[in-house]
Amino acid sequence: MEYLRVIGGNKLDGRLKIASAKNAVLPIIAGALLSEEDIVIKNCPALSDITAMMKIIRSTGGRAEYEGNHILINCKDSNPALIESDLTGKIRSSIFIMGPILARFKHAALSYPGGCEIGLRPIDLHIYGLKKLNVKIREENGHIICDGSDMKSAEIDLDFPSVGATENIMMAAVFLSGKTTIRNAAREPEIVDLANFLNALGGKIYGAGTDTLVVEGVKKLSGGEYTPVPDRIAGCTFLTACALTGGDVFLENLRSDTINAVTEKLVRTGCELSRGYDYVRIRSSGKIKAIHKIETQPYPGFPTDMQAPMTAMLTRANGCSVMVENLFENRYKYTVQLNKMGAKITVKDRIAVIKGVKKLHGTVVKSEDLRGGAALVIAALAAEGESIVTGVNHIDRGYYKIEEDFRRLGADIKRENSSQ
Repeated sequence: MEYLRVIGGNKLDGRLKIASAKNAVLPIIAGALLSEEDIVIKNCPALSDITAMMKIIRSTGGRAEYEGNHILINCKDSNPALIESDLTGKIRSSIFIMGPILARFKHAALSYPGGCEIGLRPIDLHIYGLKKLNVKIREENGHIICDGSDMKSAEIDLDFPSVGATENIMMAAVFLSGKTTIRNAAREPEIVDLANFLNALGGKIYGAGTDTLVVEGVKKLSGGEYTPVPDRIAGCTFLTACALTGGDVFLENLRSDTINAVTEKLVRTGCELSRGYDYVRIRSSGKIKAIHKIETQPYPGFPTDMQAPMTAMLTRANGCSVMVENLFENRYKYTVQLNKMGAKITVKDRIAVIKGVKKLHGTVVKSEDLRGGAALVIAALAAEGESIVTGVNHIDRGYYKIEEDFRRLGADIKRENSSQ
């Protein structure tokens, strides 16, 4: 079993270059199924979620492999049958495969998706959107069976700006005659990125980044090369870590305009930030102020994926902070582990009250989900003494060799294996 051994107390100092965003790469890999030509996706870390999605592509008969840090995909020979739970059960993002498979092959069948246990995260909006495109859907024996033989363009009004549903509907509609309009569409940078990718292959998608997105059907998509947007969540994770430990960190290839909701909070804690179009620098004394209240919201609001890292940062703030999780109902599991380290966090329903303490102490903690695991690493970097963080497989879903990046910044952290 792998784990991270962390000796806390070092300030973070140095430079890092941020790779392409996991949340952008995953739907782009799924979208590659829409083309029969070669596609190259650049600057992609070999995260476990990404390699799992590549395995799904290969299960359809397509080719998906790494060449350096680029992913090469060709789906000319794809012919998807049922995509079983041993593939879909590993990542929730496997649901993205439904839209492109329906668009190209008119039939899709897959087991329910898996991933982090952070709440129900129902796929009802995906199903609703596809049904509006005249897809006939039934569920049997844990499988979702979709018949898209008579799909039609449509006007779709989402009850909630779901990122995954917006992306799935967008890809499902790429080849449909006429125009498909998605209202109350998600506005995340990753939505814009998927639209830009599909347009680079010959698609006609308008309005990405606004609440009304229009897909005008085309006959086919070509191949090409594409570099997804930088990972704003990974970048912000390093920013919050530096804020807590103190130090001076410069992050290259990080779109500062996509993280305003986070950087505004960091400034309020007393950190000094300087930024340009594709970089952010943070300087922190390690003595930070509490934040009265933070609420997670759809983009451009405060991202739910930064709720856990920000909470970890606030454990040693001067004063009391309140975090409100509006998107998922079960995303505070990690706080039990932070309290083992000396934090004072009280959770009721979707609200966490964080009373800042003067110090954290190292101990053995267990990661149970991706962002909660990152929060534990952040806390361990600032804690006195040694911490052991288990459940590293969750962290690996969204951070590629996180220990190496933190070591580059001066942290005392290494990956070990209990079988060694």
